[in-house]
Amino acid sequence: MIKLLKKVLQVGEATLKYPFAPAEVAPGFRGKPVYNFELCISCGACTLACPANAITLSCDLERGIRTWQLFYGRCIFCGRCEEVCPTEAITLSPEFELAAFKKEDLICRADFRLNKCRFCDRFFTPAKELEYVLAVMVQAGLPEPEVANRRALLEVCPECRRKVEVEKMKKAVFTPLE
Repeated sequence: MIKLLKKVLQVGEATLKYPFAPAEVAPGFRGKPVYNFELCISCGACTLACPANAITLSCDLERGIRTWQLFYGRCIFCGRCEEVCPTEAITLSPEFELAAFKKEDLICRADFRLNKCRFCDRFFTPAKELEYVLAVMVQAGLPEPEVANRRALLEVCPECRRKVEVEKMKKAVFTPLE
């Protein structure tokens, strides 16, 4: 008994003071995903990568709004969203206490403005994503006139772009040779 008491005094406290003091987490701990609206381009990569379907995207084409939403109640903290995000808008924090009284407190939501097509005037792509793509082209060393040409192409919805290309092909194929 005295031997055990001596060992206990040598070792010290073995319990954590957790509820009353912050718990230390290991390096690389995957906790609550933190979302940075300023960095997000609403590309949807995180939505496709999320195995728990905790991240969703929905479009309101009447108002021209794309809504990004993360429901922490479904999140399994796998880190796939952080891995695939091209702008590092999602990072995993060491925070793990997610208790809430209302379900709405577990939802993170952001709205993005959509661009309109130059031809049909319908909404089709997030404005921030388009600007990001153009910035990457400039960063890659593409000349300004070429970036302007690409902008003109990127501001056309896929349906209208298909129609324009079909018309070009018709002219090329059905033009009589002289």
